[in-house]
Amino acid sequence: MTTPALFTPATVGSLKMDNRIVIAPMCQYSAVDGCMTDWHLIHLGQLALSGAGLLTIEATAVVPEGRITYGDVGLWDDATEAAMARTLESVRRHSPMPIAIQLAHAGRKASTEVPWKGGAQLPPEDANGWQTVSASALPFEAHEHAPQALDRAGMDRVRDAFADAARRSARLGIDAIQIHAAHGYLLHQFLSPLSNQRTDDYGGSLENRMRFPLEVYDAVRAAFPADKPVTVRVSGTDWVEGGWDVEQTIAFTKALQARGCGLIHVSSGGLDPRQQIPVGPNYQVPLARAVKQATGVQVVAVGLITDYEQAEAIVGTGDADYVGLARTILYDPRWPWHAAAHLGGRVRAADQYLRSQPRQYRSLFDMPGSAES
Repeated sequence: MTTPALFTPATVGSLKMDNRIVIAPMCQYSAVDGCMTDWHLIHLGQLALSGAGLLTIEATAVVPEGRITYGDVGLWDDATEAAMARTLESVRRHSPMPIAIQLAHAGRKASTEVPWKGGAQLPPEDANGWQTVSASALPFEAHEHAPQALDRAGMDRVRDAFADAARRSARLGIDAIQIHAAHGYLLHQFLSPLSNQRTDDYGGSLENRMRFPLEVYDAVRAAFPADKPVTVRVSGTDWVEGGWDVEQTIAFTKALQARGCGLIHVSSGGLDPRQQIPVGPNYQVPLARAVKQATGVQVVAVGLITDYEQAEAIVGTGDADYVGLARTILYDPRWPWHAAAHLGGRVRAADQYLRSQPRQYRSLFDMPGSAES
């Protein structure tokens, strides 16, 4: 039987994946002072047993003021590194799944309440709030507290913090880094003309707006082992007239590609409340396809990918090299098992779970590394 495209192995640098299913980073808002807690062990542990090809740790702030909320995970000092090390040690004891991390800075979208308490911006004087920063002193919404525009010294601190987090990631044995330049967060704020109205060398032209994100990429790349991939998550479009769009995304991807970036995760939106997003199954796949066709770089497609045949078609037709699952795999942490059963693929399972293989799928768990059933 031909192996389904979704379950063919893949390689990016030294990163080897059993299949094309990527668990996308998903914020849990459950850290304490940036430190992972027992919740992260439960959350990441169950996902590491899902049979996916890659597990990505949620948006991890490189400085405290880069957190979306006070409950965000961080990697900016020895305490946050030690907390993550404890979590990863336990997860790895029971799963060989490679683990990536998304390094992030929320910029003007930082200092907010956790989503289940409304998610509103918290002003600097709030006990759980702080002064935000951005490319320009423009708030996300007009009624919000305006961010401070980063000066050169501030940009240097952010760039160096990304590099320091990359070094900490290397010490933790992380297999790949994803730099978050999407969803309206800091690096996206530099990229988009809607949020970047600077008049220096970091604003105006596309070349100027890309300059700081590329400086961050270069710093992270230099700080992380050369054989391990440094990837980037981008918003393919702002969904707002006059904003960031797929043509600019392609130009940015080519600049990253010239620096050795071999994988781009293509999402969209998040920068401007005026966005008009045509939400529906596969609604972001054309953006990933456009980037892949124009550059040849490997791409991850994401967004309302829930059906097994849908995911197989995205990879099988070459629209994308990988599918990223977020809410789908929270709802069904065994989605890769079920997809493999449906499509006739094989998936890795923990030895303790091998007896759960259904009678009608006698080769489902027949993967290298699994104990014989």
